[in-house]
Amino acid sequence: MSSEPTIADVLRELAALEDPKIREANERRGDDYGVNLTRLRGLAGRLKAQHQLALQLWAAGDTAGRLLATLICRPKALSPADLDAMVRDIRSPKLLDWFVVNVVRASSHAEALRLRWKDGDDLLGRAGWSLTTERVVKKARDLDLEALLDQIEKEMKQAPIYKQWAMNHCLAEIGIRHAQHRQRAIRIGERLAVLIDYPASPGCTPPYAPIWIAEMVRRNEETQRQGRRTSE
Repeated sequence: MSSEPTIADVLRELAALEDPKIREANERRGDDYGVNLTRLRGLAGRLKAQHQLALQLWAAGDTAGRLLATLICRPKALSPADLDAMVRDIRSPKLLDWFVVNVVRASSHAEALRLRWKDGDDLLGRAGWSLTTERVVKKARDLDLEALLDQIEKEMKQAPIYKQWAMNHCLAEIGIRHAQHRQRAIRIGERLAVLIDYPASPGCTPPYAPIWIAEMVRRNEETQRQGRRTSE
């Protein structure tokens, strides 16, 4: 690939990375791309930041190309209106998550968009709740956690599946990170029973919030005990 590849060059390289087995596995999970993501990240590393190329890839509409676009665009060059239009055109859960992590969080508009998207349907709501979860973990000082728990308790059981996953993640992080809200978060999880029967792979923590909270709190406390023993 030349130092200044065209969109046609990049689309050809993406097509060469297509793996039918990966596509089949992703389609079973409701997604629509067939590119190994490690190899796609390698391509992004070679391209580096190329904002105009990223916009062209996004406009082309292919999910693999759009995943690549999230890695090579310049988030600060996108306005709130740009980001809002882009997120509303996403149909892939993996692309939605990459867009939030790689683009929206890196922009200066994340908080305003969090509030705009949180009450939306399915993937749009997932974007808003993913940004809310980040606030719970990193910048919870000005968040009304009780109000978030009220909304989760009222809405999560009936929420569309992708939004429900993000709300459940937020519920778990409130319980894990904020001890004063832990028991209420556990009670909400027990009453709603969202993902209670979801199978977890061996060695993985189940996504059912009460178990998730208890296990992560246990691990955190064990890490703290080991740290104290080391310092003695």
